[in-house]
Amino acid sequence: MDLLLWVGIAVFLLLAITGGIAAYTARKDASAARQQLATVEKDAADRVKRAQEDAQRAQEESRTQKKEIVLQAQEEKLRVRAQIETELKEQRVQIQVVEQRIQRKEETLDRKIEALDMRERKIQAREKESEQIKDQLESAQQEQQRALERVAGMTAEEAAARLMYQVEQEVAQDVARRAREVELQIKEEADMRARKVISIAIARAASDYVPEITVTTVPLPTEEMKGRIIGREGRNIRAIERATGVDLIIDETPESITLSAFDPVRREVARRTLQKLIADGRIHPARIEEVVAKVQQEMDVHIREEGERAAYEANVQGLHPDLIKLLGRLSFRTSYGQNQLHHAIESSRIAAAIAAEIGADINVAKTATLLHDIGKAVDHEVEGPHALIGADIARRLGRSQKIVHAIAAHHSEEEPQTIEAWIVQAADALSGGRPGARRDSVEHYTKRLEALEGVANSFDSVERAYAIQAGREVRILVKPDRIDDLGAMRLARDIVKKIEETLEYPGQIKVTVIRETRAVDFAK
Repeated sequence: MDLLLWVGIAVFLLLAITGGIAAYTARKDASAARQQLATVEKDAADRVKRAQEDAQRAQEESRTQKKEIVLQAQEEKLRVRAQIETELKEQRVQIQVVEQRIQRKEETLDRKIEALDMRERKIQAREKESEQIKDQLESAQQEQQRALERVAGMTAEEAAARLMYQVEQEVAQDVARRAREVELQIKEEADMRARKVISIAIARAASDYVPEITVTTVPLPTEEMKGRIIGREGRNIRAIERATGVDLIIDETPESITLSAFDPVRREVARRTLQKLIADGRIHPARIEEVVAKVQQEMDVHIREEGERAAYEANVQGLHPDLIKLLGRLSFRTSYGQNQLHHAIESSRIAAAIAAEIGADINVAKTATLLHDIGKAVDHEVEGPHALIGADIARRLGRSQKIVHAIAAHHSEEEPQTIEAWIVQAADALSGGRPGARRDSVEHYTKRLEALEGVANSFDSVERAYAIQAGREVRILVKPDRIDDLGAMRLARDIVKKIEETLEYPGQIKVTVIRETRAVDFAK
């Protein structure tokens, strides 16, 4: 019991001591809190006081700034007012100056208007006077016209018509004279340019050869050879004609046989065959067929080589093999004694030179000119002009349209549409028309001259006409009482036009019209 009591007492004391300690601690904490609160309150009071003081100072500063702004605004208002008053004063001065100027101008205008009114009145008075004078002049002119009509014996309309006719005649003569002067000037310039181009082309493509002529007469060593060629009952000559397609003419011409055929290649095959048979001496049908076959093979090779040589000399590449063969066949074709292959080569060189001088397409010009006469290689087999035949062949064998057109137009079967077509015409005429290029029979030559003179004599005002210079010039004497100088110029153009429409000729023909007036008198 005592132990429990002491334990209880100890517990009580422990609790009492713990409570006291807690109470003391609580009092101490409360005291510290009161002190801290007092410090916070004091700090807040200080802050409020400072804020009040700052607000008071800010109010004072705001009132000060407001006063300053008001003062500045008043000063600016005074300054702007003074400036505006100054500007208004200056504008008033300027307005016064302008008003004075306007007033002076109005006064000047008033004076001018008064002067114009006075001048207008004077003009009106003068117009009335001029109208009166005009009426008097018209009356005088009418009287004068009636007097002139009585003297001249014609009315005014008739006189006006006669005067108009005379004026028209004078104007027509002046126009014709001026046109003639311009025509001569242009012609001289064109002739100079053409001579330069043609001379350069000919100098660059000059030809020194003598044209070959396909021989149609085969010489014989003896007259006995004719009999051997004919053979027993004519079997040898029939074999030759059958194998070559050429007619053999054996007449009384001593030591020669004439070959007749439209195809120059066949004629050349027959000529070579006869030469081989005569040289060999063995002449019979089997040998004839053997020699003809061998000669035909040689001719094929020769024709191809001639065509390739022509293309090489003309510097034309890329030709179809058939065109090469046709070119080679032209080596056996002649025109007025001129070898057509040589003519094609020469023309091609001239065309290339002309095209280079005037800036045309050189390749088209030289190719078309080289091929322009290929129609002559087959014109005995195909109907139609050789120009159109050649153009059709060139078209089928892949030549360009420009080349085809130039070939077709080189004899004007088609109207030339390109500069290359005109070049082909010019080159063909230069090669065929140069002196010595072609031969002409006397009969054909005479007929051509007679045709030229006939065209000239078909005009009424022509008295006499003479074809000279181998048909390259026509001189015409006209009747001076039936045609004047201007009419002579028109007559020359008309004759040229008719020659171009009705005749065929190489190169060009010069037409000269001569009008001569003679005055004869006798001194007694």
